[in-house]
Formats: sequence, structure tokens, C-alpha cells
Amino acid sequence: MRRVTLFVNGSSTNGKVVAVFGSLEDLLTAASSKLGIRASGVYNGNGGLIDDVALIRMTFKSTCVFTCNSTSTCTFPCVDVQDELIGPARCQTHTDWLTLNVGGRCFTTTRSTLVSKEPESMLAHMFREKDVWGNKQDSQGAYLIDRSPDYFEPILNYLRHGQLIINEGINPLGVLEEARFFGIEQLAEQLETLIKSSQPPDDHSPLTRKEFIRFLLATTTKSELRCQGLNFTGADLSRLDLRYINFKMANLRGANLSHANLSGANLERADLSMACLDMNLVLNFCLFSGANLKNVDMEGSQMTGINLRVATLKNAKLKNCNLRGATLAGTDLENCDLSGCDLQEANLRGSNVKGAIFEEMLTPLHMSQSVR
Repeated sequence: MRRVTLFVNGSSTNGKVVAVFGSLEDLLTAASSKLGIRASGVYNGNGGLIDDVALIRMTFKSTCVFTCNSTSTCTFPCVDVQDELIGPARCQTHTDWLTLNVGGRCFTTTRSTLVSKEPESMLAHMFREKDVWGNKQDSQGAYLIDRSPDYFEPILNYLRHGQLIINEGINPLGVLEEARFFGIEQLAEQLETLIKSSQPPDDHSPLTRKEFIRFLLATTTKSELRCQGLNFTGADLSRLDLRYINFKMANLRGANLSHANLSGANLERADLSMACLDMNLVLNFCLFSGANLKNVDMEGSQMTGINLRVATLKNAKLKNCNLRGATLAGTDLENCDLSGCDLQEANLRGSNVKGAIFEEMLTPLHMSQSVR
């Protein structure tokens, strides 16, 4: 339903607002009552007769003129048809294209995109009616908005199709702040959920494989991933590239590390008891100082130069391992099977070798290597 303003004899003062509904006779009756005249016809500003009320409903910002029945003195009320509707459909009349200049980058969209998806947002209030907020424009007519274009783009796309899509390299925290600034509450809730799910758990519950892979993908290959003290109990970390990761004091008890690449990883004082470690692992120069490796099976692994100082390897299977130059000082090797190992230049000073098996050694074990 359209709302129109009536004027007498083309005057621009003392207008009366009426609703256009029903037939043309209903409009003439309303005009006569509002203006205190006897109106019998309606004309546009150029004197053209309008004989169908539908033409008024379809006319935007035009002028109509009413005439009375008197032949000597006629009164001509004008009808200024405003471009607005009564009721909830009002915000749907503006579908014209407009350009936003956000922080120096221009975005072209429609008015309905900005007002329909989130009708209570700041953007909806800014552009629901033309120039109500007095929005500033640049020399090209684009509306100026002093916000970050990188963070605004996902918000505009959300208003277009209703899906939250954030390109790689865009911080969700920045998009969240923009969503809060523009008052887009539903989007802000989605972003809060996304950000919370990407953070490590606040408690000490074990990290899942999915959570850990998300951390891996967010870190460049040249950056050290700090997993110090984290809980990976029973986690499936198999077949992952774990090179140079800091697992210092991490809980890897019962974790599945089969086929994982641990070269250069720091596992100092980590708990690897009951962990699943493949035979024939490559652990050259890894740091396992103080680590708990009880009952692990690393038979045939390459561990040249590995640091196992004061680590616990009780009941571990290290048969046929290459431990050349390894640091095993103070290590608990009780009941450890070291048959066939290469311990040349390995440091076993102060280690506990009670019950350890040293059969079929590739090189002789000198007394100096094991003297306390």
C-alpha cells in the first residue's frame, strides 16, 4: 500500500497524507475529506487525467491534480506520490545498485543486499532509506566507510549468500570485530564458534588429530610449532610430518606415531610410554632427554647422535638400532634389548643396564663408555 501527500491547486504547503487503497473513487473521497473540497478528478502535474488508481500506485515521485465539480471556480489539489510503502514491504523498494568505498577499496552491491539479510544491522539502517544518515561520498559517488576492506569482504559475501567464507590469510578475529561493529549478530555468533573451535582446549583434555592438523596447516614449514606440555594421550599422529616440533614435556602416552617423521623433534622429558613407534624409525639427532620411553618398540631405528640423557627406556626394544654417538648417560636401560646395536662412541656413563641384553654387538663396548 502506497502513501501519498495531497496539495490544493498545485500548492506545496498544507499538504495532507492519505493512503492509496481501493478504487479511484475511494481516493477522491479521502482527498475531499482531508482537504475540505469536492474533488471529482485526478491529474498529473502536466494536466494529464489519471483515470485508474493503479497508475498512481505505479508512479514514483510524480504529481497529480484533483478538480472539483464547479465550472466557475475549480480547486486543483495535487498529489505528490512518495516512493515509500506502508508495512513491512517498505525496505524492499530500494534495489538500486550502489558502491561502497571501504578503507580505499570499492565494493559494488545492491541496497537490498545490505538491508534484507540482517535488517537490524547498522548497514541496514544506513542504507534502508536514501540519505537518511547523510552518508559521505567520494568524488565518484561511492559511500565512504572507514573500516578494513579485508575484514569487510567476508561480511558482504555473507549478506549476499548467507555463508561464512574466510579466505586464507584473513584473521577471523578481525572479521568478528567488524561483524560486531556493524551489528550483524548471527554472523558474530558463527565467528565466535569458529574461533573457539580453532583454539587449544582450555583444560587438559587430549588434543585430537583434527585439532592438531589444523595447527600444522596454520604454521609455515620454517616456523617451530610449540607443543610444549600439551596432552596427546592416545592421539593418532601417524604419517604426519613432525620434524623440528617442540614436544618438550608433552604427554604422548599411548599415542600412535607410526610412520611419522620425527627428525630433529624435541621430546625432552616427554612421556612416550606405551606409544606406538614404528620399527626402522629415523630419529637422528632427536632430543629425548628425560623422556619416558618405557616398553616402546623402536627396533632397527636410526638414532645416530640421539640424546637420551636420563631418559627411561625400561623394557624397551632397541634391537639392531644405530646408536652411534648417542648420549645415554644416566639413562634407565633396565631389561632393555640392545642386541645387535651399534654403540660406537655412545655415552653410557651412569646408565642403568641391569638386565639389559648386549648380544651380537656390532662394535665392542668399552669400559670407559659405561663407567660411572
